[in-house]
Amino acid sequence: MSSSLKVTLKKDKKKDGTFPLAIRITKDRATNFILIGHSIKTTDWDPIAQKVKKSHPASTRLNNLINNKFTEAQNKLLELEAQKQDTSSVAIKSSLKGSKLGTFNKQSSIYLDQLKKAGKYNRWSADAPRVKRFQEFLNSCDISFAEIDVALLKKFKSHLKVTRNISERTIINHLIVLRSIFSQAVAAKVVDPKYYPFGKGKIVIKFPDSIKIGLSKEEVQAIEELDIKDNLKAEHARNLWLFSYYFAGMRVGDVLRLKWSDFQNNRLYYAMGKNTKVGSLKVPDKALAILEKYKRIKPINDLVFPDLESVDDLKNRFEVERRINQKVKVLDEGLAEIAKDLKLTKKLTMHISRHTFGNISGDKINVLMLQKLYRHSHISTTIGYQANFIHKDADEALDAVLS
Repeated sequence: MSSSLKVTLKKDKKKDGTFPLAIRITKDRATNFILIGHSIKTTDWDPIAQKVKKSHPASTRLNNLINNKFTEAQNKLLELEAQKQDTSSVAIKSSLKGSKLGTFNKQSSIYLDQLKKAGKYNRWSADAPRVKRFQEFLNSCDISFAEIDVALLKKFKSHLKVTRNISERTIINHLIVLRSIFSQAVAAKVVDPKYYPFGKGKIVIKFPDSIKIGLSKEEVQAIEELDIKDNLKAEHARNLWLFSYYFAGMRVGDVLRLKWSDFQNNRLYYAMGKNTKVGSLKVPDKALAILEKYKRIKPINDLVFPDLESVDDLKNRFEVERRINQKVKVLDEGLAEIAKDLKLTKKLTMHISRHTFGNISGDKINVLMLQKLYRHSHISTTIGYQANFIHKDADEALDAVLS
């Protein structure tokens, strides 16, 4: 007796009054069900056509999903028959279990879980909402990767533009997450590479130019000289901002992770957290003055600055990044108070210290030395970054015409 497949509602009524969509496999009077992953009301189901009625708000997507699942089950049945393998309802269901990994929801869950396990809190906290927005765009329906094509991604871009007040850069960040998840699925061999919707002639990901503005020498001096001794929050923020600036715009995460043992013979030895590039720098006198303010007996975990002292395990990268993220928000609040006192028109945040060093250094420092100071892996990154702050040639060309 040949096996038969049919899409139906499984008679397991849920609390909300819906029934699970399923593919029923029947052979030799034995029946098994493959759940599709969604439930609907009987009033939204057409048992003759074996499809969701238009009365359901997500009927189109659900029917696409049903068709894909049904075709998948048919193909698996034909494959088993061709190989003269067991084609019982149990065997068909068992052989299809592995294919469940080929859906977006499953792969996105794996992707986010891997970020957590790798301790990448910043990426996890940024990418999780982006995955959720794509799922909302799909009306919470799970889909196969074959359905994530160029047309769908273009609709998603339009959806983000219409429903959210976000920049083009943020939209690109959403697409990068989808590309990463798709690449993961290809690597896991749960989707054929021919369905990959990114690259030449498809969806091309290109970052729009962004404007980087740093403070001037005079503005840095004003920050240094501002009297804020009565505002401990702002004073601590200023100390860390200046400390970062004095070390060529050291990233705030690296500043907060510094230990006293990193300082030897008036030099700082540390590996940058972003790319683990190691190096050593002389400790400037102004930085030494800040270090003096934080000397204390038996600092917890040998930390120079106290911001991460409440973290139980500094080897727990995810927790450390999460705490750094929280602390940076507080530091930026303190810097905002300083900016207000000085009536600065430029934004003042911890990250701006890096732009400030770039702005003041301009074209005064050889690009190879800047690469070393910034700890960039590639000199092209340094050239691209520093181009934001070198205006001399363009200014002189403009003056030559206007003069």
